[in-house]
Amino acid sequence: MLTAVNTIMNRREWGMLVTLSVLWGGSFFFAEIALESLPPLTIVTLRVGLAAITLWLVVLALKLPIPNSPPIWIAFLTMGLLNNVLPFSLIVWGQSQISSGLAAILNATAPLFGVIVAGILLRDESATPPKITGVVVGFAGVIVMMDLSSIATSSLLAQLAILAAALSYACASVYGRRFKATGLNPILVAAGQVTGSTLLLLPITLWVDGSDLYANVPAQVWAAIISLAVFSTAAAYILYFKLLASAGATNILLVTLLVPVSAILLGWLFLKESLQTPHIIGMAMIALGLSSIDGRLWRRASET
Repeated sequence: MLTAVNTIMNRREWGMLVTLSVLWGGSFFFAEIALESLPPLTIVTLRVGLAAITLWLVVLALKLPIPNSPPIWIAFLTMGLLNNVLPFSLIVWGQSQISSGLAAILNATAPLFGVIVAGILLRDESATPPKITGVVVGFAGVIVMMDLSSIATSSLLAQLAILAAALSYACASVYGRRFKATGLNPILVAAGQVTGSTLLLLPITLWVDGSDLYANVPAQVWAAIISLAVFSTAAAYILYFKLLASAGATNILLVTLLVPVSAILLGWLFLKESLQTPHIIGMAMIALGLSSIDGRLWRRASET
């Protein structure tokens, strides 16, 4: 049985969402570096495998009880398939064919899929007009920020792969709601999910890519892989499951609208990339869309 959530996020939950967008925004950058030396399946397997080791070390340090119920581990495997194996593999493969910027914008369709899937399957997350309007306006803001000139020349199959990943994320956010009822610590849920992902991916990766790829991998690629695993996966999924339990499936997917914002701001702050007028307009549209989904400003305006 699914327990109810707060569909209107508080300041703490919005702060967690922004932090999550920064952690996941870096994943496109790290994956781009890793693709210089490693194939997609190997990157994804290293990502979830190293994240699993990191999270189990945290579990042991905190002395959390490790679940031993078969239904729980079946749920971990299912969540790992929907939230890691399918989307990670599709996105990293897609990035080998198209730019990371275009991958980010296509990934930002996840809230659109999420509103539909959650609206159909979850009674407490109905697809209200303000929510639908907010997601559409926010996604339009992402489009404004991104350079779409590469769409005509990019691989159609790769673009469809990113869209399929976004749909998988939407299904995962709905499926993941069940973990709140178990009372498990979000760290345990995150550890179980990436462990399930590793168990599913490892034999496939060894069969497809082999095990002789690591001898000449440069240091910067290993640094990118470790950052991808520790920050963009292990730390990110602790936040993800905490936020999913309290704010719900639709709200958690709003992070995909914020990821391009985080990527652009990080590039401006640390890589001296230019912050252009379309970026500012796009971020304003995303803020407008998020405020429509949150609803508080609009209710206050209607009351005055």
